[in-house]
Amino acid sequence: MRAKAVVVLSDMITPYGRGADKCWSGLVAGTSAISRVTRFRTEAFQSDCAATIDGLQYHQDESLVMQMLASLFDGAASQIPGDASLILATTKGEIDLLEKAILDGAGDESDAVLQRLLARVSALAGIRGEGMIVSAACASSSAAVARAAAMIRCGRSDAVLVVACDSVTEFIFSGFSSLMALDKTAARPFDIHRSGLSLGEAAAYLLVMSEERAVREKRPIIGAVAGWGLSDDANHMTGPSRESEGLILAITKAMKSAGIGADDVGFIAAHGTGTVYNDAMEMGAFRAVFTHAAMPLYSIKGGMGHTMGAAGLVETIIALRSLRERTVPPTINLEEADKDAVGWATSRCRAVDRHQAALLTNAGFSGVNAALILASG
Repeated sequence: MRAKAVVVLSDMITPYGRGADKCWSGLVAGTSAISRVTRFRTEAFQSDCAATIDGLQYHQDESLVMQMLASLFDGAASQIPGDASLILATTKGEIDLLEKAILDGAGDESDAVLQRLLARVSALAGIRGEGMIVSAACASSSAAVARAAAMIRCGRSDAVLVVACDSVTEFIFSGFSSLMALDKTAARPFDIHRSGLSLGEAAAYLLVMSEERAVREKRPIIGAVAGWGLSDDANHMTGPSRESEGLILAITKAMKSAGIGADDVGFIAAHGTGTVYNDAMEMGAFRAVFTHAAMPLYSIKGGMGHTMGAAGLVETIIALRSLRERTVPPTINLEEADKDAVGWATSRCRAVDRHQAALLTNAGFSGVNAALILASG
C-alpha cells in the first residue's frame, strides 16, 4: 500500500511579516505589500517597485536569505526530526554575496554557491543528512514539494523537510527589467490591462510526513499532497508556449497521480504573475482541463509579488489554509478581468467546498511547469 504524504508543520516569512497568519490576513484584506524599493538604486530599471521584507540588511555580513532563514528557524528546530530528508528549493540563493564580492570586492565569490547554502540550512534545521537542491526556475519549490511527496509515497523517506527561499537583489531586479517583464507599479494578475510582474521575496518551510509516522508521533495534520505533475514545453528560454500544452500535461498528470477528476477540484491557486503571456497560457490550460464551468481561481502575486523559487511553497501553505478556512483570497489589484478569466478570477474572497481538492500551478523559465493537488487534513 502506498504511503500518504501529509503536511504536519509549516512556517514562512514574507513581505507581510513573520508567519502564515500575517500573510493570510494581508491577502484576505486585499492589502498589497508591494512598495518602492529602497535597497538599491532603480533609476536605470523599468520599475522602482517590489515587495521586500522590512529589517533585512543588504550587502552586510549575512545574505538576505540567511537573515530570513535564521529568523524562520529560530526555535523551530526542536519540532523538526533530525532524520528527515532535506530539499532546498531556490533560484539564486545567496546571490547578493556574489554581488558584494564583484561590486565591492568584499568576500569570496564561492560563498554564493548553492551547496554552501544547503549545508547552512541543514545546520539551522538540525538535519543530519546531506539533502538535495531543486532549482527549477520559478517552479522550484512546487517541484520540491512534488519530490517530497514522491519520496514519501514510494517509501524512500517517512519525513521530508522542504525549505524555499529567494530575495530581491539588484542582480535579479536588473535581469527582469532587461526582459521588460516588470510592471511599473504593481502586478495585476489576470487583469485585462496587466503589463508585467512585481518581484517579491520570502522564505518558507514545509514538513511532509507519511501519515503513519504523523499519527504515531501525534502530529497535527494540516493537509495532504495528494498528487503532482511536472512537464516542460521546451518552447523558449523565457516565454511560455501559447498553446498551453505543457501546463495541461502537468495538470492532467497531477490529477491522475491523485486519482481524481476535474469535478473533484474546488479551486485553483494559480501562478498568476501578471505578465501578458503567462496569465494567458494558464487560462488556456485551465479552460482546456475544466470544461464544465468556471471555478474560483486566484493569484497572490498582486499582494506579495513573485517570490521566484519560494513562490510555490508559500502558495502551498496559503492553499492549505484556504482549504481549512473554506475561503479563497482575492486576486489583489485585479480591476477588470481579462475576457478569458471572467468568472474565474475576482478581487473578492469566495467560499469553497472543503471536501474538494485544490490545484496549484507554477511555471518557470525554460518552459518548466509544475502542478500539485492538495487536500485537507
